Amino acid sequence: MADGFDLEHHGDLEVGGGLVDLAVNVRVGTPPGWLVEAITGSLSDLAAYPRQDLALAAVAARHRVTPDRVLLTGGAAEAFVLIARAFRPRHAVVVHPQFTEPEAALRSAGHVVDRVILRPEDGFVLDPRAVPADADLVVIGNPTNPTSVLHSADDLRELARPDRVLVVDEAFMDAVPGEPESLAGASIPGLIVIRSLTKTWGLAGLRVGYVLAAPGLIEQLAAVQPHWPVSTPALAAAIACSNGHAVAEAAQAALTLDRQRAYLLDALLGPGDAAVTTYGVPRGPFVLVHVEGAAVLRNALRDRGYAVRRGDTFPGLGPDWLRIAVRPEDVTDAFAKVWHDLRG
Repeated sequence: MADGFDLEHHGDLEVGGGLVDLAVNVRVGTPPGWLVEAITGSLSDLAAYPRQDLALAAVAARHRVTPDRVLLTGGAAEAFVLIARAFRPRHAVVVHPQFTEPEAALRSAGHVVDRVILRPEDGFVLDPRAVPADADLVVIGNPTNPTSVLHSADDLRELARPDRVLVVDEAFMDAVPGEPESLAGASIPGLIVIRSLTKTWGLAGLRVGYVLAAPGLIEQLAAVQPHWPVSTPALAAAIACSNGHAVAEAAQAALTLDRQRAYLLDALLGPGDAAVTTYGVPRGPFVLVHVEGAAVLRNALRDRGYAVRRGDTFPGLGPDWLRIAVRPEDVTDAFAKVWHDLRG
């Protein structure tokens, strides 16, 4: 717990017991068959220690950078731990509401963390001026979990300083059509971009992600990383998910998610229903809603077979917030019927 917020609570704790999962932001129907084949095809090489060369080259080519600007990690979560170990910030700032793992990792490493809280009445949109000028490590998500807001790349560039490490968590960026505000591969002093293969490709159990940064920053992070941190099957997944076919499939999936998210919002926000409110423009594969009595509603939904993510573990939010994952229209129809039945 940190200031009353359970930073270790994640959506996977909400699911199980046969519940329909609207709590975890992993795309349904994944991993696809071709990805399963690539992963299982690597199993014959398990006797050898993992070699990263091909995977580094594949990820680098996908983002048009050189391999020395890529660090493969055991999921995006490991990247936050490496950042907490590699740097000694005097004034670390995390922009909230957002994924709580970065702050948890920093606190676990003994760092004092300051928070910048974005407000719902501002649409959870970043004002770069709100970040203290003396902050030498800043963490922000884009698009942000749980608000689903996509920040302007220009606003994020304003946060960069020669003496500052700027960490942008882009775990959900490939769910945004065209990735218009991505900083992946950008040459910005102190920039660290974190990407994940978990969400779009359904690889939460495999643990694979990567960092994009200048070679000097990559070296600092690699220096505190254990040997052979990414398994051979995870390396095979990184290669498979970085080729042109995979990038095109992810782009099509992002367009589908756009349509499904609009459908979900229409289903939840009935005409004249002022008791359910959204703030900002959602662009990720989930929506954040404010509804009075959300805690009671969440438990009632569980009793009816549906799991949604509680919002009160995110700094800046409270007990009347829920995060709901985007799902295909037939799932949304069934969920919305229960939602409206419970709300009378």
